[in-house]
Amino acid sequence: MKSCFLLTVFLFLKLSINAFSQDLLGHDEAVFARADSLRGTLTSLRACYDVTFYHLNIKIDPSDKSISGFNTIFFSTVTPFSRMQIDLFPNMKIDSILFEDGRKCNYEREYGAVFITLPEELKSGNHSIRVHYNGNPQVAKRPPWDGGFTWTEDEDGNPWVVVTCQRTGASLWWPNKDHQSDEPDSMLMSITVPPGLEDVSNGRLRGRREEVDGWTTFDWFIYSPINNYNVTVNIGKLVHFSDEYVSTNGEKLTLDYYVLRGNAKKAKKQFEVVGPMLRTFEHYFGKYPFYRDGFKLIDAPHNGMEHQTAIAYGNNYLKGYDGYSSSKVGLNFDFIIVHESAHEWWGNHVTAKDIADMWIHESFGAYAEALFVEDNWGYDASLEYINAKKQNVLNNKPILGPFGVNTEGSSDMYDKGQLILNTLRNVIDNDSLWFSILRGIQETFSHKSVDGKEIIDYINERTGENMDYFFDQYLKFKNLPRFDAIISAKGDRVTLRYRWKADVDFRMPLKVTISTGRYEFIRPTMEWQEMELNDIDAGDFRIAEDHFYCDKKISRIYTDPDSP
Repeated sequence: MKSCFLLTVFLFLKLSINAFSQDLLGHDEAVFARADSLRGTLTSLRACYDVTFYHLNIKIDPSDKSISGFNTIFFSTVTPFSRMQIDLFPNMKIDSILFEDGRKCNYEREYGAVFITLPEELKSGNHSIRVHYNGNPQVAKRPPWDGGFTWTEDEDGNPWVVVTCQRTGASLWWPNKDHQSDEPDSMLMSITVPPGLEDVSNGRLRGRREEVDGWTTFDWFIYSPINNYNVTVNIGKLVHFSDEYVSTNGEKLTLDYYVLRGNAKKAKKQFEVVGPMLRTFEHYFGKYPFYRDGFKLIDAPHNGMEHQTAIAYGNNYLKGYDGYSSSKVGLNFDFIIVHESAHEWWGNHVTAKDIADMWIHESFGAYAEALFVEDNWGYDASLEYINAKKQNVLNNKPILGPFGVNTEGSSDMYDKGQLILNTLRNVIDNDSLWFSILRGIQETFSHKSVDGKEIIDYINERTGENMDYFFDQYLKFKNLPRFDAIISAKGDRVTLRYRWKADVDFRMPLKVTISTGRYEFIRPTMEWQEMELNDIDAGDFRIAEDHFYCDKKISRIYTDPDSP
């Protein structure tokens, strides 16, 4: 999801009388309830089956803001079971749940969880259930941060309907296994809309057909695994135009754009950035993950969202973030296009199993912006872009969220996360290795759901260094590590005493000015160390702050050379 300068995180929490508290990883005391655990925990009733395919077949009526239809869930048996959990918000009515042979399944509902008792125990093999349902889905109060449907109109009074549900959950509008650890291998969406309107969803349009009542059904097929929260609809009167991107190996990718009629001219100009952007990202991260499904940008009545292969665009055709940026160079490009497209690699291709690890999506997605700047305007411009983000960091709580309760950490995962990855690049101090690590993550975890530890273990393996201390401090605690230095000058002799002050046993190497005009590595620990500085005035001591993101406390003591 896109970042902003003051990001407010809206969480869907429904408390119950058996609420419990957790004080986890440096977080302030937080209260969670059974509803949160049912939503966020991969229990045995979820882990017993693996979703392989969804067929979502629904009718969406803007006149009464309703949805009706069914979702067929195809799955394979992981461990024998006769009871399973799917998810659907309690305001949505279930008409029936049918086993694959048509037999009805009994079910119970608790908050957003639906516990289904199957007609028989499933010991192995592939099976399916079909959930018929209807209702008025939750309305988004502040999309895209607040989950729900947006029912609005274009400037000509035509219905314009979209959905955003990251964090809140796809189960606010369709029944599914609403946990990021399990993605279907592929999916079919059959979306029926009123006469004269069209729907644009993920993947490829297989066909459209007129129903007997005059409504139109659009069949969109998604060939790749997809996060539930990325499944989307975009309903309205939209103008379509297309382009083509040719990769360095000659492979062609279709670029399809769907915009309101009045935006067509502006869009053709604004979307010219897509080709250079894809070339940059393919250079650093590897091949675009969804060639078979294509690439789409679609006008949205909100700021934007990384819906896989169907990215919602709402940046008002301005540079920066809605015309603003923390740096001058940030006004050279459309932030929403670049950031949301980066999620095709970081979030859609490689996905966090639990949203507590959403830094995998957002920190790498934000860092991708800086690489786009570096590739197009140079390394110095990239450093300017990255370090301008310091003013946005809150350091209010850990980036890593509490696990198992569908809750992410601080919004600092965007800007602070970008600064952390820039720091990591400079700690590694080997760009060839660093960029091979970024590409290697994409190759190793291609179309997989991962947890943060897997990413960190991979980085440790590739660098040959145990970087756990680095990620522990920057992700699990809100405070930055602090570099303490005391520079003592007595005549021509200048002495440096230094250490790290942190929440963990921190030992990150740091570049400082040991001699005049030259940055060199020192290796501070939590214990005081001492060294003499060469050919440098005490007042000229610096740390390489544009390359290493940390707090600092630097003291200087000058002593009369004639004193004993």
